[in-house]
Amino acid sequence: EVDDDGAVDPETVIPMIDGGTEGFKGQARVIIPRFTSCFECSLDTFPPQRTYPLCTIAEKPRLPEHCISYAHVIEWPKHFPDKPMDTDSTDDMRWVYERAKARADAFGISGVTYMKTSGVVKNIIPAIASTNAIIAGVCVNEAFKLATLCSQTLDTYFMYMGADGVYTHTFRYDKKDDCPVCSSTVRTVAVHPRSTLKALLRLLKEGDLRLKAPSITKSDQTLYMQKPEALERATRPNLDKPLVEVVGETPDDETLTVTDPIFPGDVALSIKLAFDDSKPELTGDEPDPNEDR
Repeated sequence: EVDDDGAVDPETVIPMIDGGTEGFKGQARVIIPRFTSCFECSLDTFPPQRTYPLCTIAEKPRLPEHCISYAHVIEWPKHFPDKPMDTDSTDDMRWVYERAKARADAFGISGVTYMKTSGVVKNIIPAIASTNAIIAGVCVNEAFKLATLCSQTLDTYFMYMGADGVYTHTFRYDKKDDCPVCSSTVRTVAVHPRSTLKALLRLLKEGDLRLKAPSITKSDQTLYMQKPEALERATRPNLDKPLVEVVGETPDDETLTVTDPIFPGDVALSIKLAFDDSKPELTGDEPDPNEDR
């Protein structure tokens, strides 16, 4: 909460401690809302989820993962169109393993095992007990310091790497000036003036913000609202309108407010459009460049 002058009331701040591991690597952090960087500030450092191109899976498998994905993504729906796969069922996983093993043998690929099949299908991240214990200890230590004020808390990030010996590193992760969660900065988005509102919403979902289901309004009008259903239907025609028609020829005069389920509480994102004729004119219906042709 903030006071009448806009300053944060320290008594209403609830610190957060975050920790995670992957194999012999681990991290922990302390987040003090409005004072330190938040979780959203570091999303750009997360590696993208690993996926395999469908054309490679179907036509030219080179890895055991390709064969497993083929059995999981293509063969299972073909043989069991009305039955969702139960990844906790040994029978279902055994079927996928046997199909993947047969395909791997046909292409001369080794390495398909039941354990690997389970890991690929379930997207399992390997866990090492010693790494989990170290990161858990760091998190508990930070919780103790916050509860007792016995020492300075972590500022703000701790890394552990145990694959080749033992190495740790601490550093301050700075706040992003344009973070939609912990910053009040108005972001500027450059777009072609004839691009549509649908294209803008797609840009917000596929760009660095990674929004899930954005709704957008301006000072005197709701441009598009995901829910409720009646309001979505009423604002749907705006999606195909060019942005120059939606916000006018001088976008600097209008600040757009974007809400999304990923934002906590009543947090919203403020953006201004910058019309740039050198940008591609988009409708929002363009094929995803990451999808296979």
